[in-house]
Amino acid sequence: MMANAKKSYAGDGSYPTSYYAASRNIVRTPIKLQGRIETDICVVGAGYSGLSTAIHLAEKGYKVTVIEGAQVGWGASGRNGGQVVNGLNAGLSTIQRRYGEDAARFIGGLVQEGARIIRRLVSQYHIDCDLKPGNIYAAYTAAHMKELEAKQALWRQYGMDDHQLLDREALRKLVNSDAYCGGMLDTTGGHMHPLNLVLGEARALESLGGTIYEMSPVTRVDHEAARPTVYTQEGEVSARIVVLCGNAYLGDAVPKLVSRVMPVSTQMITTAPLGEELAHSLIPSDMCVEDVRYILDYFRLSADKRMIFGGGTVYGGTDPADVVAKLRPNLEKVFPRLKGVKIDYAWSGNFALSFTRVPQMGRIGANTYFAHGYSGHGVTGSHLFGRTLAEAIDGDTSRFDVFERLPWYPFPGGRMFRAQYSTIGSWWYSFKDAVGW
Repeated sequence: MMANAKKSYAGDGSYPTSYYAASRNIVRTPIKLQGRIETDICVVGAGYSGLSTAIHLAEKGYKVTVIEGAQVGWGASGRNGGQVVNGLNAGLSTIQRRYGEDAARFIGGLVQEGARIIRRLVSQYHIDCDLKPGNIYAAYTAAHMKELEAKQALWRQYGMDDHQLLDREALRKLVNSDAYCGGMLDTTGGHMHPLNLVLGEARALESLGGTIYEMSPVTRVDHEAARPTVYTQEGEVSARIVVLCGNAYLGDAVPKLVSRVMPVSTQMITTAPLGEELAHSLIPSDMCVEDVRYILDYFRLSADKRMIFGGGTVYGGTDPADVVAKLRPNLEKVFPRLKGVKIDYAWSGNFALSFTRVPQMGRIGANTYFAHGYSGHGVTGSHLFGRTLAEAIDGDTSRFDVFERLPWYPFPGGRMFRAQYSTIGSWWYSFKDAVGW
């Protein structure tokens, strides 16, 4: 346990000192890749994207091998807020404006699919991850409420009528805080223990005959060859198809993908157990919550009645010096009754941000696919993209082709100055949030 998270993970690939790692219900014995093997499909990355792709392919009868540089779920998939939030970081209105009505209608028709995939996997493979229904968007200002009203109306245009607007009193019945003026409930969202979900998915893949090698960092990928090869420190995998799902932690192993996304750090803390009475008084609905500011806070109760609270952004993926000092003021602003509460765990982790805030899917070389850039909305998007990649590899490229055609743009300032550029932009949006624009 820790009250000051100066380092978010150990250099040996072991899990960060997080609440999730401490409460995981599956303990694996990692097997390293050594020597040369051949397979139908080699997936790089044992997070949600990689395992969703692998499971959907294994269910179709493919021989699938997954290569993970650390441990299953070591990256964002095992560190995130555990919130099943529908949609992408870029809202449907943004997609409509940038890419046209056809793209918006296409994406609007599938943004809830990721949550359905999660529920199907949890049910079919008996994954114990404390999956619960409902997520709430909380508004600080009248301007935020107008955003939520517009979002509800737009989603209805695309056949999604699962969002209920909440005034101040209606919201207080679900989230007992004076900080908010209202909000919106999405009954099809939810929350869960993210590391237990990804560990359960790993077990599901292995039950289907898939193989996972851990502690095997990828050093390079020969993606131009007709039969691409993935190289690690001690081995290599030759495959008919390679799928790259390293996201924020792929590093420089595939130079063609480096400029497409930027690692961004977000932070989380977990309190000591609050007890049933206090926990229920704070979030009577037991749903997960996120506010609608540009740099937002998000929180929920764990199964053992701790408050899990996240937020903050550091562009470039570096860790703040003191996670608790950064997040505690926001926690106590939302819930003054938790002032001075003991913090048992604090950690950081990176997600991959794309410049457009739209995740990317495509190919580099004829037989090497990739997916990344969920921009903080990866729990559902990664599961959807995994299914879509599996469809394409199996011969149905209809949905893959739409995503592959969406334009992407490198970050202004290049790799050296992209973090500074994004930080300056975030100041403007934070100012707008502060003054209620």
